[in-house]
Amino acid sequence: MPSNWQQLKISNIAFQKPSSCHLHNCTKKCEAMGEINPRLMVSTGFLPVGELLESLILVSNEVTLMETIPLLQMKNVTTMVRRIRLLSSLFEEIQEIDKPLPPSSILCLAELNSVIQRVQVLMETCREGSLTWNLMQTEHISHQFYAVVRDMGSALNILPLSLLNLTTDTREQVELLHKQAKRVQLFVDPVEIQRRDELLQLTITYKERNRKDKGFVEFGRTGEILSSIGLRSPSEYEDEISKLTAEAEKQAGTGGLTVVSNINNIIALLSITKSATFQEDEHPQNQEDVKKRKIPLNNRNDISYSHSMLFSIPDEYRCPISLELMKDPVIVTSGHTYDRNSIAQWINSGHHTCPKSGQRLIHMALIPNYAMRSLIHQWCQENNIPMESASSSSYTDQTSNKRRSSETITDHISATKAAVDAVKMTAEFLVGKLATGSAEIQRQAAYEIRLLAKTGTNNRQIIAEAGSIPFLVTLLGSQDSRIQENAITALLNLSIYENNKILIMAAGSIDNIVDILYSGKTMEAKENAAATIFSLTIIDEHKITIGSHPRAIPGLVGLLGEGTTSGKRDAATALFNLALFNVNREKVALAGAIPLLINLLTDDKAGITDDVLAVLTLLMGCTEGLQEMRKSRVLVPLLIDLMRFGSSNGKENSITLLLGLCKDGGEDVARRLLINPRSIPSLQNLAAEGSLKARRKADALLRILNRHCTQSTQITNPVG
Repeated sequence: MPSNWQQLKISNIAFQKPSSCHLHNCTKKCEAMGEINPRLMVSTGFLPVGELLESLILVSNEVTLMETIPLLQMKNVTTMVRRIRLLSSLFEEIQEIDKPLPPSSILCLAELNSVIQRVQVLMETCREGSLTWNLMQTEHISHQFYAVVRDMGSALNILPLSLLNLTTDTREQVELLHKQAKRVQLFVDPVEIQRRDELLQLTITYKERNRKDKGFVEFGRTGEILSSIGLRSPSEYEDEISKLTAEAEKQAGTGGLTVVSNINNIIALLSITKSATFQEDEHPQNQEDVKKRKIPLNNRNDISYSHSMLFSIPDEYRCPISLELMKDPVIVTSGHTYDRNSIAQWINSGHHTCPKSGQRLIHMALIPNYAMRSLIHQWCQENNIPMESASSSSYTDQTSNKRRSSETITDHISATKAAVDAVKMTAEFLVGKLATGSAEIQRQAAYEIRLLAKTGTNNRQIIAEAGSIPFLVTLLGSQDSRIQENAITALLNLSIYENNKILIMAAGSIDNIVDILYSGKTMEAKENAAATIFSLTIIDEHKITIGSHPRAIPGLVGLLGEGTTSGKRDAATALFNLALFNVNREKVALAGAIPLLINLLTDDKAGITDDVLAVLTLLMGCTEGLQEMRKSRVLVPLLIDLMRFGSSNGKENSITLLLGLCKDGGEDVARRLLINPRSIPSLQNLAAEGSLKARRKADALLRILNRHCTQSTQITNPVG
């Protein structure tokens, strides 16, 4: 290699050591492309928790909603977006927690806020900075991605997941993210290194030659390299030259003459390449030569589209190792599903444990997960994405294009029958694991069935026919919180199919479901138990059976008072279904539901006002419920306000309740209505502008109040 090439390699060290950046409020782009000083990014004090979470969600969304993915650092960028998306789900769930957060979690959130702000600056630089300058510093930028992932792992070290009321899915995803962050390895794209070295060599070659000999410079290869990093039109070349010129000015005072000289050499090469590649040549043969020199890349819009689709891939379709869409999903003996290539590389590198659970693998056989492959194929079809191209998502080897043409042919052969057979095979395999597997295997098998039953009537029917329901019912009594939660959620998903409601009831599930209402291991399990009761009671016979269970209705009422917002909604809807059967109304009232329901009318956060009003309307149909409501001193004022400001259904139910409370012995309620100055105007407004049903009932109530007012006047002022 010539000595001047060695000199340039030495001078390239200056490319890898840019000047320190000047941060503006921790959100502006770095003044110099390179260094982001973590010390500057850490705030001197904590924001209030609410503001901190809002900041985290806002910054996370800005990172994950990037319009385009840069062609440089593509793997680091897409993997980082995936990590931030998982954290965004965590932040949103934490935001819904009512209790004060543990101090360690606040510290963790503050650290993550700093880390994600650094990520935002880094990714903005990759997307908006000079492409050739970023290529020169590819190793340095890769180190920055590596550093922020390690810092992310350090922050998650102090997150007390066990003390936070998170869903199982989110907890598992955060745990997996934490494990991956701790064992992350530096990734420097060898293709980018090769392109950088080639571009530097071409820069030297051009510098050494006399401008008169410029025809001997390999403009074809230069154009290919520049095209591969995103420079494909005259305007893009001009924009890049402007960015490099600005970069040279920044580096003039701090980067040294060598750095500035190298930047100017690249600018010169870009200028001459632009002229040679895009000049309007009169000779068609020369134009053909220019075309031949261009790299055969896909249309730029297609690339942006395919990568934007990456962010909408459902989590269950991603490989836990690569975080990319699974092309060939397989199940290992632990019951977890991975993409075949990823898990094969894991095993071939000497590992004999499940990456997600850490459980030792009994054998190394990889069982095809045909059902998951079918679901992924269906998702790709629905979103107009070729399955093989979608599965390559963030980073594709050049050799994958050779396999693509032969593999995509199979996607069009008997798709429907193959999908049914795939679900059947997978369901039978998973049911076998439920029956004979260890606790860890049962936990994962129940989780896989839960996901499989999430979509498609056929899936739910096939899973039930494979004999899953009795085993899932048995697992409801498990002492393992995740097994119990996966089992009840799987039953909930299966119960959407009408015939499965009958099978679940026939399996003797009610005792176990009710037990979860009282003593479920997690709040999510309790909520899903209530939702399962709601689903089962769509069938009238089940309203009688479940309503006659001595602990079912009290369990739902308990969740109505102590559950989360979602749990209260599930309990209210289940009670509504049960109360449709007359005999159950008295049981609901005697279980103490009415005071809790009235309190929920004032709970704006719960957001179930209409559901509560519907239940109260039904409960008014029994003597116990009617008496309990008439005793309440807060119900009437609430109903008056809801007549004015509620939804259409809310107004109708409010007037129905007030009318029922005032009829047949409701003189005391009528007096309270007359005393309230807002009642008559609200009724008159509803009688004039409400729905037909609401207007009719408002008129009826006004007549009752008028009659009551007349009677009161006669008693007060008797004739004679």
